[in-house]
Amino acid sequence: MIHIYKEKNRKGPTLLLLHGTGGDEKDLLPLADIIDPSANILSVRGQVLENGSNRFFKRLAMGVFDLEDLVHRTKQLKEFVDWAADHYDFDRLQVIAIGYSNGANIAGSILFHYKDALKKAMLFHPMVPIRKELPDLTGVGVFISAGKSDSICPPEESEELLELLSLAKADVTLSWQPGGHRLLMEEIVEAKTWYEKK
Repeated sequence: MIHIYKEKNRKGPTLLLLHGTGGDEKDLLPLADIIDPSANILSVRGQVLENGSNRFFKRLAMGVFDLEDLVHRTKQLKEFVDWAADHYDFDRLQVIAIGYSNGANIAGSILFHYKDALKKAMLFHPMVPIRKELPDLTGVGVFISAGKSDSICPPEESEELLELLSLAKADVTLSWQPGGHRLLMEEIVEAKTWYEKK
């Protein structure tokens, strides 16, 4: 997978950065520097092209995911993180996902499919990736930031995601923003505050 790795402290946390549709592995680097400038960075480019735009998995229409491809790409990404931890020698148990939009959805899918794959996750404007039984997520912290007027990710999606993750025993915080789907500095600062308290 096309990616960027920046080593800061092998024994410390590694931020797994997952961009939104049309982005690339450079998009969320400034966000990582705000959240935790001392953390390692593993930033990955989505392998699916949709009309020239990078994505992490296919969709059938706006808001309609290709679930077979989602499961396949989630497995690929999880295995890539496993490989990267071995290759770059960082602590696999301290991987923290930061995803925006499509990247938040693939990060959510990792949580839905794999126990102990992520220590924490910060999901900006995510949807419910797939409706299935979740693994036990006890001890996993999840921060969800959602827009009250988000037309791409309706508020009820965020509420359902909160409920599903909570039922799986994750420690979930849902933060509402007044705007739409755009990633705002205010929610990044709020995520940083959450991250530092956890």
